[in-house]
Amino acid sequence: MSAHDSTEMAGPDLDDGSLFVNRELSLLEFFRRVLAMGRDPSIPLLERLRFLTITSTITDEFFEIRVAGLKQRIQLGIARPGADGLSSMEVYREIAHRARAMIAEQYRILNEDVLPALEEEGIRLLKRARWSEAQRGWVREYFETQVAPVLTPVGLDPAHPFPRVLNKSLNMIVSLEGADAFGRNSDYAVVPVPRCLPRVIRLPDEVSDAPHDFVLLSSVVHAHVEQVFPGMMITGCHQFRVTRNADLWVDEEEVEDLLDALKGQLPRRRYGDAVRLEVADNCPDVMQALLRAQFGLGEDDVFRVDGPVNLHRLDTIHALVDRPDLKFAPFVPSLNHTSTGSDMFEVLSRGDLVLHHPFESFTPVVDLVRQAARDPDVLAIKQTVYRTGSRSPMVESLLKAARSGKEVTAVVELRARFDEAANIDLATKLQDAGAHVVYGVVGHKTHAKMLLIVRREGGRLKRYGHLGTGNYHTGTARAYTDFSYMTSREDITGDMHRVFMQLTGLGRAKRLARLLQSPFTLQKWLVERLEFESAEARAGRPARVIVKVNSLSDPAMIRALYRASQDGVQVDLVVRGICCLRPGVPGVSENIRVRSVVGRFLEHSRLYAFHAAGEALLYMASADWMGRNLYRRVETCFPIDDPDLRARVLEEGLQRYIDDNAGAWEMGPDGTYVRCAPAEGEPRRSAQEQLLARLGET
Repeated sequence: MSAHDSTEMAGPDLDDGSLFVNRELSLLEFFRRVLAMGRDPSIPLLERLRFLTITSTITDEFFEIRVAGLKQRIQLGIARPGADGLSSMEVYREIAHRARAMIAEQYRILNEDVLPALEEEGIRLLKRARWSEAQRGWVREYFETQVAPVLTPVGLDPAHPFPRVLNKSLNMIVSLEGADAFGRNSDYAVVPVPRCLPRVIRLPDEVSDAPHDFVLLSSVVHAHVEQVFPGMMITGCHQFRVTRNADLWVDEEEVEDLLDALKGQLPRRRYGDAVRLEVADNCPDVMQALLRAQFGLGEDDVFRVDGPVNLHRLDTIHALVDRPDLKFAPFVPSLNHTSTGSDMFEVLSRGDLVLHHPFESFTPVVDLVRQAARDPDVLAIKQTVYRTGSRSPMVESLLKAARSGKEVTAVVELRARFDEAANIDLATKLQDAGAHVVYGVVGHKTHAKMLLIVRREGGRLKRYGHLGTGNYHTGTARAYTDFSYMTSREDITGDMHRVFMQLTGLGRAKRLARLLQSPFTLQKWLVERLEFESAEARAGRPARVIVKVNSLSDPAMIRALYRASQDGVQVDLVVRGICCLRPGVPGVSENIRVRSVVGRFLEHSRLYAFHAAGEALLYMASADWMGRNLYRRVETCFPIDDPDLRARVLEEGLQRYIDDNAGAWEMGPDGTYVRCAPAEGEPRRSAQEQLLARLGET
């Protein structure tokens, strides 16, 4: 048996079923790492609250998409085996069990750690039992004037069926006794709470006993529910929330217009199949049974919570409380000195530019498009649009350019999850302005981040390009770590032109000079690079691979990494979320180290570095190492050739994360993570904090 034969016999299974299980459980482990920030005393208190709310949001999406997909397979009778031969139902129960434990920990941190600490700082979330008489009076008036007029209670009887409950909306189920004005007896009623009402309400100073007193809308409704059902005896009132399947499905080969088809699908997201029921932990079993029956859910689908059913809404407190000492210090992304206040075309004619967001400002990218829109020598602008935001200055520049008669081409990815409605609206505006709008390639999401500008200079045409690891969204550019690469190099911009031709036209893929592309060349090239490092290691020469991605689950890439490790290649992987590879397995992955960094900013950049016999190859990309990115999406991967820029990215984007001992978590052979900490006498090193101090302006 050769050394490589053992990759099939040790480490995690890499069949489809096992990878599916590992993917989902690995994602829950990432949620746990985010949740841990809520109890980290080194993090400002209001930011700890925000980490709890972020965990709530990403857990919602996990159920809306991933758990919903698994439940669909169960309902269709598709027996997809998982690890150790588990059935789809057994896999679901394991996921639900782990998710339930994580959510219980989330509420424990909220109730035992964060809320008491906030109260010590004069920030109180008051339950009904703690309201003073003055507060009760104010809340009563608030209910009568601001809440009651927009409530629509529904008594459950043959003439009033159970109301349609919106995805993730707040609702109250009420048990009643007595007869109403028409002599009707109804045991139960439902009070849907409109989304137009604020979920967190700040009490005015004149009735507050602390600097910042808040009450929840659910408490306000609960305290006055008898006014909603006059003359009836209220025997119980409990909040509940239903999470629904929010995935959209369109047969792209059958529809004539993808935009119209997605428009028709969007309402489904509000009323898709129920996948999870959240109820107050004191909700009686009989009420839970009623709700489960109504939504077609089982006991495994019920999550009992000790607090509000949607923690995400508590994020409002962060915005309403002006306590800078309890928040991260504000920072202003620095402006790259080579581009500040400059003609961007002149800057890029002198050489390539790399920006590290959010530590460096996204402004030069916005300026490039803005300048192109008003420059009479610019003939054409082409851009991929995955996520941009509702009020994007880049989109405004594209609209201005199109209205002025320039050739504007936008490849709008309508299927960017949870941004479909915004992208449909964007596509319509661009079309109305005269831009050419296409939706990419049937069967492949366009995930590449490309901007190409064609300008007439001295009687010839010159191209300028931007390639990124993130989105063209000025908001996420302040919250995600990403890199921007800007250039006027003909070999790079020529490749970008050829990729745009693929996306907008028809024809075979042309060979690219420098760019690598999914689904055609990227995965094969990555395997070849790993095999080269393996050959170097077997020959006794230095061999090193450093990769930073959001997710790693493609079995071919995992096997290639295992083979490289067995051959002696030193592999460092910085994987934010899903990682189906197991490091440190004897005989398989002893030379692989996996770490995940969780901090103030969401780690989002994708970087691939290879020793390459001393050549030190460094590539940036839009692609993670997942099957969907490597085989079913249009992605780009691009080299950083300038020695100074390459050294800078290696140091800022990779080495600092490998050295991090404050925000990093190390994965063990069993797939669990341990928080890194400085050794005795060792200085504390946080990659994000160091970069913020070095590049940002606090």
